[in-house]
Amino acid sequence: MISRLIPALFAVSLPLMVAADEPTVLNVYTHPSFAAEWGPGPAVKEAFEAQCGCSLNYTVLDSGGDILQRLRLEGSSTPADVVLGLDTGTMETARQTGLLGRHGQSLERLALPVNWDDDTFVPYDWGYFAFVYDTEQLSEPPSSLEELVNAPDDLKIIIQDPRTSTPGLGLLLWMHAVYGDEAPAKWQQLSDKILATTQSWSDGYFSLFMNGEAPMILSYSTSPAYHMAIDKTDRYQAARFNEGHYLQVEVAALVESSDNKTLAREFLDFMLTADFQRHLPLKNVMYPAVDLGDELPDVFDKLITPSEALYIDPAKVATIRRQLVNDWLDALTD
Repeated sequence: MISRLIPALFAVSLPLMVAADEPTVLNVYTHPSFAAEWGPGPAVKEAFEAQCGCSLNYTVLDSGGDILQRLRLEGSSTPADVVLGLDTGTMETARQTGLLGRHGQSLERLALPVNWDDDTFVPYDWGYFAFVYDTEQLSEPPSSLEELVNAPDDLKIIIQDPRTSTPGLGLLLWMHAVYGDEAPAKWQQLSDKILATTQSWSDGYFSLFMNGEAPMILSYSTSPAYHMAIDKTDRYQAARFNEGHYLQVEVAALVESSDNKTLAREFLDFMLTADFQRHLPLKNVMYPAVDLGDELPDVFDKLITPSEALYIDPAKVATIRRQLVNDWLDALTD
């Protein structure tokens, strides 16, 4: 009897033993440029899993705006433990959902152009919005936002929709920071120079700009770093504007309803280490949120340095965002 029971007990206990050995899964909501094969996501996953003994799972959504929308729809029942890919243009709206918790991290390691003491959002990279130009199509780009606004209409540019694109919203805030209440009139002047307004940055950059459809595109001051380091070309450069450039900080946050808060906070702490940060300069093509010292690629020394970092407090952005979008729509349809 006992001899027959032993195999049966072993058969029952085996699935339980296997289940107990399965690693904890940390679910991170993020966007394609982070999680893609060419982005930092795969290397980050490998490095963090080696540290935590867990499984890092990415749920990939189209943009930071889509991450926020998914979080709102799912509410406290969301399977997400961490959201990664929001930024200073959307973070206050995300905070107002009440779905995010305190990160509990020391922020002394940060090296940003602005002071950061937020207890919900942890920065992981940053950069400036800029117009990147093709030197083979445009030898002398505008030297200011004002010069671009007043340029001949045969100078064509590509921008992104602020309702669906982070750089698109960044340009709205940039125009507002420079022109204030005059921004709608400046948008009207700029409208005839806009060849295309794309839904996403990648649609405009890879499908149009890189195929020579226009000599300038709204992008980042860091974009030339990729071309110089990976493509081995100086052809694509960022135009330095006298008024300064608008600052973007990308952030991650803990989801309050997570059952894996300890592991989520471990990931947020890992995010501010060199094992995470070293993958950002050439894979996310942004400045790291901490000082990498000699690990920062040399091509970053060749990038433009804005005369001023333009920045609107995220709490104010949340209050003016809808009106800025409406003003933009009105200006471009008049």
